[in-house]
Amino acid sequence: MLYRELGKTKEKVSVLGLGTMRLPTINSNGNIDKKKASEILSYGIDNGINLIDTAYTYHADEFSDEIGNCEPFLGEFLSTGYREKILLSTKSPSWLIKNKEDFDFYLNDQLKRLQTDNLDIYLLHTLTKEHWENLKSCGVFEFMDRILEEGIVKHIGFSSHTEFDILIDILDSYDKWEVAMTQMNFIDENYQSGLDGLKYLNDINVGNIIMEPLRGGRLVQNIPDKIMNIWNTADVKRTPVEWALDYLWDMEAVDCVLSGMTSLEQLKANIEIANNSKINSISSHDKEVIKEVAREYNSGKGNDCTQCMYCMPCPEGVNIPQCFKEYNIATMFNNPSASAMQYFSLINEDERAENCTKCNKCLQHCPQIINIPEELEKVQKLFGNEFNHY
Repeated sequence: MLYRELGKTKEKVSVLGLGTMRLPTINSNGNIDKKKASEILSYGIDNGINLIDTAYTYHADEFSDEIGNCEPFLGEFLSTGYREKILLSTKSPSWLIKNKEDFDFYLNDQLKRLQTDNLDIYLLHTLTKEHWENLKSCGVFEFMDRILEEGIVKHIGFSSHTEFDILIDILDSYDKWEVAMTQMNFIDENYQSGLDGLKYLNDINVGNIIMEPLRGGRLVQNIPDKIMNIWNTADVKRTPVEWALDYLWDMEAVDCVLSGMTSLEQLKANIEIANNSKINSISSHDKEVIKEVAREYNSGKGNDCTQCMYCMPCPEGVNIPQCFKEYNIATMFNNPSASAMQYFSLINEDERAENCTKCNKCLQHCPQIINIPEELEKVQKLFGNEFNHY
């Protein structure tokens, strides 16, 4: 296994990390198949993976604010002798924090569930502008200072599905950040904080852990013939999984790529790719091939929204650009179930498409001449009113 330095933490981290949001299950998301999941974890650690990432709500019985079953499972597994072999990362449920006491309540509960008295990495989970403002009002800086000083947490950071300017605001607000988890793959160069965010993190030496490298599997499953024909023009022939992972490991700014692997076969394949990865290993011609594949995927989006924001603010509070962004990704991959989690977790209930009253005030502002109320109706029809997409 290859290792890179995780920013200013100075920790040597495996280029492939193991995410635990998609462990194998039996009949329901909350019922982890402990035998298969343990096989995945033990094989991964025995073969060099040293970053295991989880969160408070992973493997809840359904998508909600409910407590998940992943942390207790991991605590049980790691207690068999694996805890000292890995960097353990989990996340504070930022959306559940209502006052300063909640920080300690959830952290203490997580330590108990994970059967440990300290964490290598503790992240504030899924920071949005609203979550961040609330956490600041609840005293998050004092909390982070204290758990670092007491040694309960070795490295502090956050995960973020947000835009570049909000990422900068978060990073500039606290001088002890050491780790950030952001989304990146060859489709998402300009999505959320994108490549600009990745470069900024590298410039300030904050360790970067990449999530969603395969876009929830959508970049490697049911590949259209048009896409495969483009891949086949490359100088070096790779599988879709190799393209997705090598694209990231080719970058100096990427420290670790986190992948949620649901089978031992997937894990073995990804480890083999990781063992052969190198920085600056993709030819200039093949980088153009990657861009052409991204363009072809983007041609399948549902509408022509460019995120210009001219339609905002909506009188009813609908976040029109964000609704269209998740809708376009869902139609691009013909997989609304996979995109629904981000639609329902990143867009507040009162900002979703269902709140459109068809007042039509947005129509005169759209440079792309999109029939916005009509398109929002399509968004609502695609995703529905609640998350039930497991």
